[in-house]
Amino acid sequence: MLRLLLALFCLTVLAAEAQDPVKIGVSGPFTGGSSPMGISMREGIRIAAERINADGGVLGRPIVLVERDDEASNERGAQVAQALIDKERVVASVGIVNTGVALASQRFYQHARIPVITSVATGSLITKQFVPPRYPDNFVFRISANDTLQAAMIVVEAVDRGGLRRVAIFHDATNYGQLGREDLERALVAHGIRPVAVERFELREADMTAQLRRARDAGAQGVLTYGIGPELAQIANGMARLNWRVPLIGSWTLAMSNFIDNAGPNAEGARMPQTFIAEPTSTRRRDFLDAWKKSSGSTRIPVPPAAAQGYDSLLLLATAIRQAGSTDGDRIREALEDLRVKVDGVIMTYDRPFSKDNHEAITDASDIFMGEVRDGQVVFAYDADRRRAIGP
Repeated sequence: MLRLLLALFCLTVLAAEAQDPVKIGVSGPFTGGSSPMGISMREGIRIAAERINADGGVLGRPIVLVERDDEASNERGAQVAQALIDKERVVASVGIVNTGVALASQRFYQHARIPVITSVATGSLITKQFVPPRYPDNFVFRISANDTLQAAMIVVEAVDRGGLRRVAIFHDATNYGQLGREDLERALVAHGIRPVAVERFELREADMTAQLRRARDAGAQGVLTYGIGPELAQIANGMARLNWRVPLIGSWTLAMSNFIDNAGPNAEGARMPQTFIAEPTSTRRRDFLDAWKKSSGSTRIPVPPAAAQGYDSLLLLATAIRQAGSTDGDRIREALEDLRVKVDGVIMTYDRPFSKDNHEAITDASDIFMGEVRDGQVVFAYDADRRRAIGP
């Protein structure tokens, strides 16, 4: 009888452990100027979690998201990462929107040997902080398109397609803006061009008139940007007040709802690289857009790439956990570096997206499209890109 009771006890314990949720950290700016990106990303992750759990979760256990607002603050982001690791005991994390927050917080995941998939932040340094030989194993992965790729696309759009030879760069004072400026300058040099003006601005700066006048007086034929929605709207509105009608081309953040809404008609024609444009060009994208509407009650996604990248991040992480057969950080990292199952995401079908030496899911501009603001929404700038996006 004692043996029977002991066996039943062990089975009960094992069953309880099997039902313990798999805790995944989710961090991003859910308040403040960056919140359209963070909220879009979070909703995409939630949609993925719901679908994963409806299919049985991972390892027979449900996924539970532990969400924290990092407020787009480097200091707060570091505190959030520590709390998710030390207090919440997450097995992995997805999210992070701002480059500075990523650089400040991902070191805690690295030192704890817990994988983190950056869903949105694009600074080129993000996946290079912890590479060999100094760090034998790198626990930082990324879904979004890095700024080296984006800067090259911006310059091709301005110089090769637009025929511009005299351009100004406007960038914010954050890590994101300053590193983006460096990427733009390198891309311009590769085309034999140097900017006629480089203007830096602070977050929440409300008047760009002086900077815009300097750029205009320097003979700039177009403005290239690296910033986020509210300040980008100030640039577009300032250009309109000066009646300075030149192309506005910048990083993917020109797709943010608080740029489009705050700039209104002055946002029209702005162009930017996009990993995902909210059109049902495939069955998977249509399904995602339908799920977004059902979940949020709205057809509008504040920042479509952030939502799609968040969704795909969790799909890839769940696939890695299943392949690893474990929630151990090293085994999940090894699985991510050698995924043997194709993953049908919103942005693309991922076929071995990572390796030991490459933690960037997007490595080629052919996986990115050029978007344009038309009638208050981001659409494909070129029909060729729309045709390229058509798929299963």
